[in-house]
Amino acid sequence: MAVFVSFGSLPAPAEFRARALHWAAQFAYCAYYEANGLDYPQGAFEQLLAVAQAPQASPASLPELQAWLAQSATGPRCGIVTYDVKNEVEALHSRHFDGLQWPALHFFAPDTWLCWRPDGVEIQGDTVGVLEAILATEVPTEAPAQVKTMRPRLPKGEYLAAVEAIREDILNGEVYELNLCQEFYAEQVTLEPVETFLRLLEASPTPFAGFYKWQDRYLLCASPERFLQKKGPQLVSQPIKGTIRRGATPAEDAQLRQHLLHDEKERAENLMIVDLVRNDLARVAQTGTVQVPELFGLYPFRHVWQMISTVQAQARPGLGLVDMLRATFPMGSMTGAPKIRAMELIEHYERTKRGLYSGSMGYLTPSGDFDFNVIIRSLQYHAGTGYLSFQVGSAITYDSVPEREYDECLLKARALLQVLGATVNERMSE
Repeated sequence: MAVFVSFGSLPAPAEFRARALHWAAQFAYCAYYEANGLDYPQGAFEQLLAVAQAPQASPASLPELQAWLAQSATGPRCGIVTYDVKNEVEALHSRHFDGLQWPALHFFAPDTWLCWRPDGVEIQGDTVGVLEAILATEVPTEAPAQVKTMRPRLPKGEYLAAVEAIREDILNGEVYELNLCQEFYAEQVTLEPVETFLRLLEASPTPFAGFYKWQDRYLLCASPERFLQKKGPQLVSQPIKGTIRRGATPAEDAQLRQHLLHDEKERAENLMIVDLVRNDLARVAQTGTVQVPELFGLYPFRHVWQMISTVQAQARPGLGLVDMLRATFPMGSMTGAPKIRAMELIEHYERTKRGLYSGSMGYLTPSGDFDFNVIIRSLQYHAGTGYLSFQVGSAITYDSVPEREYDECLLKARALLQVLGATVNERMSE
């Protein structure tokens, strides 16, 4: 039986959220989804916190996930899908260094879950003693860990050379666009995951933020991007391509917004990925239903303006999440076009296994609706080894200027570095 608690009976919202997250992080599995009160076309994440104590037999492949999802459920199901699930969808591989060792995918059915409503919080599943346990949970008061330097797996000089090589690939007709990503990392770090996540939300509030715990691995995600949503028969994907910094004054901010709006390179990047997403959705859509209700939309976030387009379609009856993943994953905004050749070249030029980065986290309802983000602007932490990592990237086209692409990567990393109190060593590698 659900237990509803009005906000008037709870501590201040920020305090209650902090206590609830610290309580949840004690469980074997924990997933939290947060929209930060932001208005977003087609809506944003529902505010949901889910936990499970005893280890569950999680599906380890797409066929296993399909069978698992076919079982009846009374509550949400929460999960993550790493970029490396591409190896199931296509004849690809990933052999780079991996300091985090996430499973290819992981889903769980929560024992207890909390749903935030306009006037309170609803506790569902096993509700016995839950509210009392949350309110009794202490919030740490110690100073946040400081990570002085994040090291590049791909030093700046090698990154710039890779951009030039990709431009040559584009000239030779290999791809039209390729999303090149790079990892920054630190070792032997002691980090309090929940407090770090809350600081990240303060520094960079986004509509598809999330916190995920699997064993001693943590994802701290401040994503602005939706990968795929299903509501009834309607599918919505909202790729982001096009980034510029926010201005220091309203006048400068408006000027930068206009610059992004009319930037031919950024518009070309966005349009190429929109075409790719349209083609992907057409594989699972009813004929003639794929539409682009918004092209080149500009949306402000704390540190950046983003160019976001919306692609929608009506799903063919009888198709579920796994069918959608086989048709659309990985998301085109994180690969390039054409997708398969782009992913082959990504493996050639990058130095780190992407893992959860450019994968997805999300939730499904008992009716089969779902919402999944694109895992970007995220910290990943392996508490057992102290390995801390984030990845950033940009779309490379023939018009790309290597130094500008590198600067765009650091712009996307700004909030992550701010939260860690860290700087980037551009030369130091392994």
